[in-house]
Amino acid sequence: MGQIIWLASYPKSGNTWLRAFLANYRAGGSEPVDINRLPELSFSDSRVRYFDQVAGRPTAGLPFAEIHRLRPAVHRLFAQARDGTVLVKTHCALSRIDDIPTITPELTAAALYVVRTPLDVAVSFAHHFGLSMASAVQAISFPQLKSAPQGDTVAQPFSDWSSHVLSWLDAPGLKLYWLRYEDLHRAPARVFKGVIAFLGWPFEAERLRNAIRQSDFRTLAAQEARAGFVEASRKAERFFRRGQIGSWRSELTADQVAFLIERHRAVMTRLGYLGPDGKPAVREPERANG
Repeated sequence: MGQIIWLASYPKSGNTWLRAFLANYRAGGSEPVDINRLPELSFSDSRVRYFDQVAGRPTAGLPFAEIHRLRPAVHRLFAQARDGTVLVKTHCALSRIDDIPTITPELTAAALYVVRTPLDVAVSFAHHFGLSMASAVQAISFPQLKSAPQGDTVAQPFSDWSSHVLSWLDAPGLKLYWLRYEDLHRAPARVFKGVIAFLGWPFEAERLRNAIRQSDFRTLAAQEARAGFVEASRKAERFFRRGQIGSWRSELTADQVAFLIERHRAVMTRLGYLGPDGKPAVREPERANG
């Protein structure tokens, strides 16, 4: 039985980009890995078929509490899938609900956590879930936020952006490497090299360059345009929409920006998302990995 390495993030923070990079680096091929094979290469803890499998019956429509009680068995299913380490995507906040952990500690080896400024998360969240900007701003600031079960996914406990971030970054005893979406844009080679080192995978410079190119936004968006993407939302025209930093500047009102900063000020400051003047910025975080 293996141990799980969680690929964790708040929704719309760059998780798919990370998974695409890892898939391409691991494959080491001359052509990009098909994005519709990503669910085969790294499990997702939201897929209803795994809950059906451990329950021995269809689970669609079950109350959240019943779904949540199945999580440890689903995690064990992942760990039993192969020896060594198993990559599993999650958007769950790291917490306990009814004394059942969202992430099973004894099956966990480590975690990679991708974080993105809540200003841009709100914009992408709105487009992905078919919400108004005002509703998205409120949603990512709501401590009890859960996703609704939809299609082939079960409900997931997101919590608000700050609580989600802290649940992972400050988790006691968790071996964790965290990275910012913004740094993936500005210095992908440096950041992804750190990811490879954390995972203990052999490093090859040419393999790194190829994987970065094969998983860049234009490549992923072109694949979706040709063949669709199995993880796309039914409420959005496309999954890979812009892939930019700073979309909030043209899509959020001044009041919405002020609300998000006030609600998430402490964590935004810690992660380098606010300047000394309290205005939005991308600067060095207060604490780096280690």
